[in-house]
Amino acid sequence: MSVFRIEGGHPLTGTVRTQGAKNSVLPILAATLLSPGESVIHNCPRLTDVEYTLEILRRLGCRAEREGETVTVSAAAPTEWEIPDDLMREMRSSVIFLGAILGRMGRAELSYPGGCELGPRPIDLHLSALRALGAEIDERGGRLSCRGALTGADITLALPSVGATENIMLAAVRAEGITSITNAAREPEIVDLQNFLNALGAEVQGAGSSVITIRGGRPLHGGEHTVIGDRIAAATWLSAVAAAGGEARITGVDWRHLSTVTAVLSEAGCKIESAPNIIAIRAPERLRAVRPIRTAPYPGFPTDAQAIMMAALCTAEGATVFAENIFDSRYRHVDELVRMGADIRVEGKVAVVYGVPRLFGAQVTAADLRGGAALAVAALGAEGETILSGLRHVRRGYADLPADLRALGASVTEEEFRDS
Repeated sequence: MSVFRIEGGHPLTGTVRTQGAKNSVLPILAATLLSPGESVIHNCPRLTDVEYTLEILRRLGCRAEREGETVTVSAAAPTEWEIPDDLMREMRSSVIFLGAILGRMGRAELSYPGGCELGPRPIDLHLSALRALGAEIDERGGRLSCRGALTGADITLALPSVGATENIMLAAVRAEGITSITNAAREPEIVDLQNFLNALGAEVQGAGSSVITIRGGRPLHGGEHTVIGDRIAAATWLSAVAAAGGEARITGVDWRHLSTVTAVLSEAGCKIESAPNIIAIRAPERLRAVRPIRTAPYPGFPTDAQAIMMAALCTAEGATVFAENIFDSRYRHVDELVRMGADIRVEGKVAVVYGVPRLFGAQVTAADLRGGAALAVAALGAEGETILSGLRHVRRGYADLPADLRALGASVTEEEFRDS
């Protein structure tokens, strides 16, 4: 099996460029289905989730080609409205195609999605919103069958779900009339999707606020767009420097998109300096514990950065409390951190991290995407060598984690490994 071999205990230094945002590019690629023109997407990272998304577009009858970090999609004449079960099982975010296929084709068929196991992530909000737009949805045997002409509606979300907000936006662009989304998700990736839809000729306003308005039925055409930098990848590199020590510059990301993360790092003793598309960090000799970290919808502390920050604070002086308020099963990395010498106590949605003087390298396995990144962060600050397996999870969200960490001077290699 392939593993990352990480030698810890060495301060990091250097500059690393942040990849395009995973959580932006997937809905943007789904949105290319809405337009009969050609869409050109720049800063598109080579992630397994992106490759599955491109394969879905091809199965639907689109042309999708990649050259470097630029992807070109032509959806002039899609021929299918069903996503095969094997592709749906590969990633949770494949459900984002529901609104796009329904909006373009008038019908859609797909199974319930797969992806990281982070506890229940029901798509009830997606389905109730699409029904409000006029869709008829039949749920049976683990499959969804949707059809119907869509018309604008006023939709209020029970919680600011990112996926549901995106699905409504995609469907509403092709619906007749005006759609408003109240209690919409406010993430930067929602703004990025709005910008791409408007580049196609849509009329979408309000992204970044709690109310989004879509004037549907406008003629769409081809467009060009550059995906924003991945704030969670940037948070990973910042946390790696905080864990290992040293100083570095992270480029290609808007510092405002991860201000809650940099605020925690500052409180932990890091010196943070920000400029347009650059974040610089200098770590102290030892981090200190911080006030309780509670995950929340944007602009709160991101759930995707919880495991990564926990890994960095395992050796901080004092105790830090984490409260995970988004997903039920997002502490699956804890047992592996404990294998490395961490002292973490979990009860329900709360985890208390008691800082230890040092971590030690070990054989550990990623159980999900961000947990895998957290183990890499911990390994860089640990004494000795860590063997990290479960790389299929990591590749869902990081184009080339070893190369990015080597840009910071880390000793990270990928190789075949046999456990004797």
